Amino acid sequence: MNKLSETWIVDGTIDFEVKKYTLLAYLQKVKECFDENKIYPQLSDLFFHYNNLTSLKSNKNYLKEQFPKRLTGIQIENLELIYEEMIADNTLMLEIEEIMHYATQRFKNAISVGNEICSFVESKLAINPIGIMPLKLDEGYFFLSAGKKHSTRVYSYRLTLFERHSEKYRSLSTTFISEWERNFVNSYENIKLNLIKVQKNMPHPAVYAIETELSFPLEETLLPVAKRTLVQHISK
Repeated sequence: MNKLSETWIVDGTIDFEVKKYTLLAYLQKVKECFDENKIYPQLSDLFFHYNNLTSLKSNKNYLKEQFPKRLTGIQIENLELIYEEMIADNTLMLEIEEIMHYATQRFKNAISVGNEICSFVESKLAINPIGIMPLKLDEGYFFLSAGKKHSTRVYSYRLTLFERHSEKYRSLSTTFISEWERNFVNSYENIKLNLIKVQKNMPHPAVYAIETELSFPLEETLLPVAKRTLVQHISK
């Protein structure tokens, strides 16, 4: 999918109609992905652009810094570059504000659609612990199964806590381990026992089974939503 530049508002020609076409072309590609139930990285990308617009609207000084500047001269003695800021043009500023107002609502609408798909997928996921759980839940494994197939993808996970702007966030990093054909012999419990034998670094891991009866795109939807849901489950 074609991505939208992080500085798309001030890239190239600053004209409402040009920017509107650029934005609508991007959002059409996002819609095509959403129609196929593919929500990542599109949804996080939409949030990025929406939050960026919100920051720009609330901080005009930041907006000024983002504008291209025209070189007007060079002071030889100290090699300083002297710039004339294009933002001084009031007509240009009005054009930018019109673009921002139009784009903000379009991003909000697209985010709403993406969130609805994400919530639907979450509602179809079931998470269950496998065997006895340890007191420490910030690392372990999860088994991911979807649709009517009996294949199960095994992932290791590590949950970390980090702080940004005085707020605490949780991040889940995962590594694909293997894929198993689940049957009477290869039950979830037996897969767990096999992992403990092979993966010596976690003798008593937390293990979860994440299941859904529906089929969703793995990398674009099922895996990222499963990870998000697992973080919420562990955090409780």
